[in-house]
Amino acid sequence: MSQSSLTSLKGVGPALARKLEKLNLYRVDDLLFLLPLRYEDRTQLVKIGALQAGNRCLVTGEVLLSETVFRGRRNLLVRISDGSGQLTLRFFHFSRQQQAQFQTGIHITCFGEARRGKSGFEMIHPEYRVIREGQDASTRESLTPIYPATEGVQQGRLRSLTDQALQQMHASPPDELLPTAITGKLGMPSLAHAINYLHRPPPDADVAQIIAGTHPCQQRLAFEELLAHYLSLRKLRALAATEDAIALTDGNEDVSGFVAGLPFSLTTAQDRVVDDILSDLAEPHPMMRLIQGDVGSGKTVVAAIACVKALACGVQAAIMAPTEILAEQHWRSFCDWFRPFGIEPAWLSGSQRAAARRDSLQAISCGSAKLVIGTHALFQEGVDFHRLGLVVIDEQHRFGVHQRMALRDKGVSIDGHPHQLVMTATPIPRTLAMAAYADLDTSVIDELPPGRQPVSTVAVPETRRGEVIERVRSACTSGQQAYWVCPLIEESEVLDYQAAQASYQMLTESLPDLRIGLVHGRMRPAEKERGMTAFKEGVIQLLVATTVIEVGVDVPNASLMIIENAERMGLSQLHQLRGRVGRGETQSHCVLLYKSPLGRIAKQRLLVLRNTNDGFVVAQRDLELRGPGELLGTRQTGLPEYRIANLVRDAELMPKVQIAAELIQKSPTNQATAIIRRWLGDASRYGKV
Repeated sequence: MSQSSLTSLKGVGPALARKLEKLNLYRVDDLLFLLPLRYEDRTQLVKIGALQAGNRCLVTGEVLLSETVFRGRRNLLVRISDGSGQLTLRFFHFSRQQQAQFQTGIHITCFGEARRGKSGFEMIHPEYRVIREGQDASTRESLTPIYPATEGVQQGRLRSLTDQALQQMHASPPDELLPTAITGKLGMPSLAHAINYLHRPPPDADVAQIIAGTHPCQQRLAFEELLAHYLSLRKLRALAATEDAIALTDGNEDVSGFVAGLPFSLTTAQDRVVDDILSDLAEPHPMMRLIQGDVGSGKTVVAAIACVKALACGVQAAIMAPTEILAEQHWRSFCDWFRPFGIEPAWLSGSQRAAARRDSLQAISCGSAKLVIGTHALFQEGVDFHRLGLVVIDEQHRFGVHQRMALRDKGVSIDGHPHQLVMTATPIPRTLAMAAYADLDTSVIDELPPGRQPVSTVAVPETRRGEVIERVRSACTSGQQAYWVCPLIEESEVLDYQAAQASYQMLTESLPDLRIGLVHGRMRPAEKERGMTAFKEGVIQLLVATTVIEVGVDVPNASLMIIENAERMGLSQLHQLRGRVGRGETQSHCVLLYKSPLGRIAKQRLLVLRNTNDGFVVAQRDLELRGPGELLGTRQTGLPEYRIANLVRDAELMPKVQIAAELIQKSPTNQATAIIRRWLGDASRYGKV
């Protein structure tokens, strides 16, 4: 495939090249992977007398008259006829040169959308071509592609450039890099045939199938692109296996003592995941493990056991969380667990006072701080670890790729790289995990602690707000606690959300007998901390909050969750918020307050929440409704932007991609590097830690 610059093509100078970069076009072969958004049929002429309103079609005819009229604005009207009927062409923007072209008696072909006008059918600003003497009204041999557009680059120019790229491809066809065992078994066309077919489909092509992305030619390209990304990740995984790390083999008694001292027993799923982690930590290569677990499944205590192992082996452990409220929650939990062993976890955050921060930095650098918990501050300049052996990242999808790498790099020493444990409470559907996290070993905590009851979920229109308030009064006066969650802190003229401040005021007036608190992201950390502590200790009965409480808040006595404007939130976020209740033995409830009328997708979201408490089912539906980029946060996860493939549509290809990858890696010719370079170029390491 041509790695040549686009400026090697006829008509491409520096100015046009810069415009094409907006479409991610840099090399000639990039044009081959810029697939059309749709197609137009210019393969046959349609009689003017047979035109139907709304159809885009190609017609030809003789110019009967051409005139400029003023009807509010200047119009150029051209009337043509082919003997079966007459058609008016209307132009609002035209030059004198164009006006002069439409001489009475000449023949033209034009393409556009037929619309009904006052005097019959007309086309507004059609594409047209004057037929010179001796020429015929020509039609195209293939369907006409319509490409993604960018300012300053017309469709005709893009078609001309792709024509040149296709000619180069035909002159020097791309190598077939996929094993014949795969292409033969799956009945795949060659790469060159697939590319040519999608750019220039024959007149009888199933356009609907191509647009849907399910045509065999489309699937052929999607398969190879998915394979390239998968191979790239596996290459990173293999590279990590060659790096050194401290083998954490001591401390088995410490781990056993820690587990025995917990006020609860580990679930079977937790035991299984702990075994996975301890086995990884004993290796002289860095652990790279992702722990998936639904809300409340007990990921934090599993991470604590990994930290016990690290500390017993004489290395430091660092735990990073995306928000101060979650990091503080971890800090309190780890203090309770580790103080009996004489270990005081260090705290580091951006909001610390200067003196406290200096003390923390000193303790971290000299090694007296064995366990460090904090936010993004952990990887910032000036933070030096004494001997960092284990990095734990919670809610990993909330961190940018470079942020995770920065913390990892803090631990690189003569001993090698630190072990990594990343956790998420956003369950990732299996096929998506295959594509996005192929460089990580994955463990799943698929069991909730005993005694937990599923949260009962109902969707209620905001017109019944009074009933919901009475339900809150009843729950709180009977000894339970409740959350009232709002998306915004203050009223917004742009978004008609119930803001936390307004809801707090309304609830204080409606429920004067209840002790009500307010927590939001703009509060000072100390204020936030006081509010959360008061709620946890039962001083506050009803907590009005923004979504800062989405993760990390554990109040077993809270049994009722009210979520304002639930129709505006994503499924995963709603599921996370719902997970703040149902942590005790009392039956818990979640009320989704929504504003009518509900859109189709919003209605589906609320229905999913009502029907299931299973985070993996929720994640799968979220993936189908929103796509992978929004579910995981494309920028944060390093999830690649696919040119052809779609992780939702092409999910069933992933198991076959894995098989193909194994075949390629075992093959003597091993084309993995060539496949990666074809699709990813020099960006094969697109951000995995």
